[in-house]
Amino acid sequence: MLALQLSSPAFSHQGEIPARYTCEGQDTSPPLRFSGVPAGAKSLVLIVDDPDAPDPRAPKTTWVHWVLYNVPPGLSELPEGIAPAELPAGTLEGLNDWKRTGYGGPCPPIGRHRYVHKLYALDAVLPDLHAPAKSLVEQAMSGHVLAAAELVGTYERRQKP
Repeated sequence: MLALQLSSPAFSHQGEIPARYTCEGQDTSPPLRFSGVPAGAKSLVLIVDDPDAPDPRAPKTTWVHWVLYNVPPGLSELPEGIAPAELPAGTLEGLNDWKRTGYGGPCPPIGRHRYVHKLYALDAVLPDLHAPAKSLVEQAMSGHVLAAAELVGTYERRQKP
């Protein structure tokens, strides 16, 4: 059986995220593909965050860009620019660090940042946490993770703020 994998046709692992998925472009979510979901998985969680905020030479916080939970385990991809109304049935959204649900693309104030896309396969469906912060989703999934995968992309703004 294959291990859980997360990939994107838009960028390679450790590669540069195209500007269209950032604040300098359309700020739309990149296409993501899933494979190797364990047979016992009941749901998936996707968290996208930036551990290099605000400055990669002196990071002070991890900035959350996207939180999805209760994603159906049979799903093999999320298409580019998926709107909240288009999310698979049962999928719930958490809050990003702009204090809203949905995807918020890379927009680093200084330097080249890493954007870590984390996919978790869980042995449970989480309760409705009512637009929770990432920390609450992580707390709820504790003890339920069957497998995890990461896809890291990088981005540096062309136009300085």
